[in-house]
Order: sequence, then structure tokens, then C-alpha cells
Amino acid sequence: MSETVRVFDTTLRDGEQSPGCSMNLKEKLTVARQLQRLGVDVIEAGFPIASQGDFEAVRKIAQELRGPILCGLARTPAADVERAAEALESAEKARIHTFIATSDIHLEHKLRMSRGQVIDEIGRAVSQARTYTEDVEFSAEDATRSDREYLVQAFSVALEAGASTVNVPDTVGYTTPGEYADLIRYLIDQVPGSDKAVFSVHCHNDLGLAVANSLAAVGAGARQVECTVNGIGERAGNTSLEELVMAINTRPDVYSGLTLGINAQEIYSSSRLLSSVTGVQVQPNKAIVGDNAFAHEAGIHQDGVLKAPITYEIMTPASIGRASNELVLGKHSGRHAFRDRLDELGLHAEGDEFERAFKRFKDLADAKKVIYNEDIEAIVADSSTTTEDRFELLELTITSGNATAPKATVSLAVDGDGKSTVASGVGPVDAIFRAIADLTETSSDLIRYQVHAVTAGLDAQGEVTVTIEEAGRRVIGNGVHEDVMVASGKAYVNAINKLEWHRRRHEVDEPRGI
Repeated sequence: MSETVRVFDTTLRDGEQSPGCSMNLKEKLTVARQLQRLGVDVIEAGFPIASQGDFEAVRKIAQELRGPILCGLARTPAADVERAAEALESAEKARIHTFIATSDIHLEHKLRMSRGQVIDEIGRAVSQARTYTEDVEFSAEDATRSDREYLVQAFSVALEAGASTVNVPDTVGYTTPGEYADLIRYLIDQVPGSDKAVFSVHCHNDLGLAVANSLAAVGAGARQVECTVNGIGERAGNTSLEELVMAINTRPDVYSGLTLGINAQEIYSSSRLLSSVTGVQVQPNKAIVGDNAFAHEAGIHQDGVLKAPITYEIMTPASIGRASNELVLGKHSGRHAFRDRLDELGLHAEGDEFERAFKRFKDLADAKKVIYNEDIEAIVADSSTTTEDRFELLELTITSGNATAPKATVSLAVDGDGKSTVASGVGPVDAIFRAIADLTETSSDLIRYQVHAVTAGLDAQGEVTVTIEEAGRRVIGNGVHEDVMVASGKAYVNAINKLEWHRRRHEVDEPRGI
């Protein structure tokens, strides 16, 4: 059995299923390129039959990326498998990942199929997938609530039909580490031909045990872990990629002989990029990538770290590519220095996107005395606008105070044409949003509005995140600017553009998988 643990990243598929985390094509490509730099073994790019948008994203990523295995998800019906194969036609290394539920709970209430019918579906779907590619993965959805002997039968049929990877998902985050490890050992021991297959695990975090369960499974012989950046995903999320990787890297005494192909110094850049794209920030005390992960408040801890970091730090910020808050550039810096700093931070911008980012940097450098690495990250994220956007914020002016009614004058580019309006509100943000809503003709409801400073100091940039909902669909938008009111307008416009993108892609409401 290989001692290499494959990292299967499903940020673009299962991760995107987090409410508000839907990504458009350009955003998916941006994240996929970063996953390639991160060194993941498999990128699950999407669920091609779920929508035309998912199909196009998988196809475009398959056309562009070289190196990682590119994977498309499919249920067992023939149309699903065929659609996944079509999306992956241009991939250098393609994998079709087909799945069907095996628990009696799902068979009775969801599939309304017998055990025998499911077994027949597994054999047929895997055989069909093998006509398109030699790399086929089969997943038994809700495996941890399935009968063990039936799982052995299901996986045996999948391997006989040509699957090379079999996945044992904890779809609803139900299992515990000891129980899961025992299940993996049982399956490896009982499934004929298991020595020629890679056993994979896909854990959800409903009980906060996804990483612990995944690590226990690795200890029991699993050699592929399915995970997401920042642990995003359905409900409470998936196994956190960064936590899994750093647990194995930090404890070689426990995970002796196991190797990963991950470039750990790209972890922090990957986390920050995903947060910027989705507008979903990680909690401050999030392991590995949270703002407080390397912060020390207590005097005793500070004293220890100053004497020797190892007293309270089991890993270094540099080990995940995290830079300290230090001055990096100033208003006299040129394009070459700016590009070098982007490279150091693992950020990538080309053409018009680079020029927008450089102009924002120069404008910010004139307004702020100190430019931090986090400022640069925010600038690049904020400059990554897409030509798919219908609306662009051009100008925003606010009049407000304790003796005057708040009023906002807003100019937008709407399908390339400039339009302006004036609106009043109970506060300046309300006035801005009313004006933008009028210009965009949105009927969405504002669910949440959040502001936080990108860095410390009175001159810090403000980052605003808004959550809006329309017709049952929630999206998250974000905006960054040294003026919080401008950042608010940019965030609201960003969210409305995401709603517009969903309308255009005519998404089909399909089951979303394991």
C-alpha cells in the first residue's frame, strides 16, 4: 500500500454548495489555478449535469489546467456519466466520480430503490465511466450509516466494474474517529481486490469531527482524503484541507512514513483567496489560517515566544506562507516592485486586472502612510472584477450628519451605460443601498451587513461583506476601500452581480451529491 496520501480537493464542488459561496466561471478558474499551485492531487471541478454553469466551469478548467487530476461528479444515471465525460474531454488527466447512496435510510426515503437495484446501478455506471477514462472513483453515499456487509458488496461490484478508487463518505458527519477507523479497516480486509484500490474518505463536520475522522481513517489505511480550503461545504462544512495537511506535517512521529504532495507555503494564500472570492471570512480562532492562529495575548505566552517561539508555537507562520504585518511598499514604488510583492504573497494578476490593482495600490499609498501585506491582498481581490458583471460602481457621494437626512448620490455602469440616481435613507449605508437597488432594479432582501478592518490602525482599509437573498437564493458580496461607505457600495454591487450571474446561467435544481 502506497504511503502517499492523496489530497482530493472539492472546494469547487462540495465547497461551493455552502450558502452564498457560489462562484462564477472566472472565480472558479482563479481558485483552480491556486489549487494547482497548492499542489493538490485531485481537483473536483464541479458537477457537470447540475447546471450549464457547472458544465462550462469543469470544461474550461479541464482545458486550461495541467498537472492535477481533474474530476467531475456524476450520479449513476447514464446521462450524468456522459455529461461528466463530455466536460472532461480536454483534461490531461480525467477522473469520473460516480456515486449512489447505500444506506437503508436513503434507499427508502430518497431513492426508493431496493438494494439489488442499487448494486446493478453501481456496476452499470462504473462500467460506463470506464469507457471514457481509466480513472474512475465510486462513492457509497451515507456509507457510515450503511450496513457493513452491504458496503462490501457495493465496493466489490465497483472494483470489478473497473473503479480504482472507492470512497467511504461520512455524508452527514455522523461517525466518530474510532468507529470510522474500524470501518475502514473492515472494508480493506473484506473487499476482494482492496489491495489494488485506493480507499478514500469524505467527511462532513456536523459534530466537529471531520478532520479527526479523516486522520483516523488515514491511520487505518485510507490513502485519499477529500477536503476543502477553509473547510467550507454543505451545512457545517467538510474536512479542512489546511488542518489535515498541517496535522500530518507537524506530527511525523504519529503519521510516520506518510507523505503529501502539498506545497504548505501556499496554504495561507489559498485561504485568503477563497475568502476574497466568496466573501466568507474564516473565524479569528480558526486553526492554521485564522487571524489569531499565531497571536499571543497573555503575558506568559508573549514572554515564552520572545525567548523561543517553540514554547507556544508548534509551527511557524512561514510554514504556511503567512507573512507578518510589515511595511512592504510605498507611494514611490513602481510596477516591478509591486509585481514582485504579488509573487512573494502568492497573488496573481495579469493585464487589465494588474493595472487596476496597481492603480488602487497607488491611490491607497497616497491615502495611507503604511501599506501592509493584507492591504495588497485586499487590493488584488477587489480588482478581480469580471467582464460578466452587469453593474459597476462608478461614483458615490454621501451627505450625512446628526443635523441632516442621509442622502446618497450613486452612479453605476449598467451594461456599459452610465446611470445615476439620488436616494435618502435612515443612515448613509441605507441611502447607498436604496440608490443601488433603484439603479439595478433588484428585489433582493438584505440579510446581513458586516464591516471589519483589513489591518490595524485608524487608516486601515474597510472590508464590507453583505448577504442578500432573492427568490430563495442567497449570495455574499464583498468590497474593500479606505472609505467604508464606498466599500459598502462595492459589496452590494458585487452581490447583485452574483444574483445576475445565477439568473443568466439558468441553474437546474439538481441533487448536489455526497
